[in-house]
Amino acid sequence: MSSELHVDVSQGVAVLTLNRPAQQNAFTPTMAAELGAALHRCDSEDAIRAVIVTGTPPAFCAGADLSNRVGEVSATIDPPPWRVRKPVIAAVNGHAVGIGLALALQCDLRYMARDAVYGLNQVRRGVLADGYAHWTLPRLVGMANAADIMLTGRTFDGDEAKAMGLANSSLPAGEVLPTALAVAHDIANGSAPLPVALSKRLLWEGLGMSPAVVGQLETDLNQHATKSIDGGEAMAAFRDRRQPSWSGSVSTEWPAWDAAGRERPSLD
Repeated sequence: MSSELHVDVSQGVAVLTLNRPAQQNAFTPTMAAELGAALHRCDSEDAIRAVIVTGTPPAFCAGADLSNRVGEVSATIDPPPWRVRKPVIAAVNGHAVGIGLALALQCDLRYMARDAVYGLNQVRRGVLADGYAHWTLPRLVGMANAADIMLTGRTFDGDEAKAMGLANSSLPAGEVLPTALAVAHDIANGSAPLPVALSKRLLWEGLGMSPAVVGQLETDLNQHATKSIDGGEAMAAFRDRRQPSWSGSVSTEWPAWDAAGRERPSLD
């Protein structure tokens, strides 16, 4: 990979670092392609249990690189972080506006620098926010706060992001990545991979389902999980009064539900 994205995998955690510090990690098509490739790797490799997306200081991502042509850069990443079957944590260690904030919104958890500047300011530049922002933001902060952020294009800090429910924590910039790493390693070492992956997918997709469908999926997915490798290990660990040693495979044990969605919405 080029220098626009650094990838480091260690002890079950992948750290993906946007790396254009001289441009405050402004987003480019190359960066989007490399981030997509890295996220695909994270989704498919069982040894990777959790993922962190961050930026080379002092910024997280100051938006799209518009140095060549306005509107040329999209925040469409394939796969988007919310489709990856591992927890994806945004370590937002500095300014994140436009595409930069939209990327963080696609992640499962967000730890954000208190004194940084955040916003979806595209309407002030004659375009709309993209990168699924109209889908993710209302789910995180509610319609009223989402309308405030997206229709005004105003900026806000980490404390306001935390108060709205956008950030899990608002921290000094130097504490953002260490906190995200601690959470990622806790997930990688303590949580069974397949149930985490299934729970993540159901969290993202469940908001569009009826309570009855969600309840049935919880039952069905729990039955699937109990028959998995780690389902057996959980029972053995409980019986032996020890901590479980997870070895399950998300890639090979992922359920193949009815693709037509007649009884169960597809999780593929």
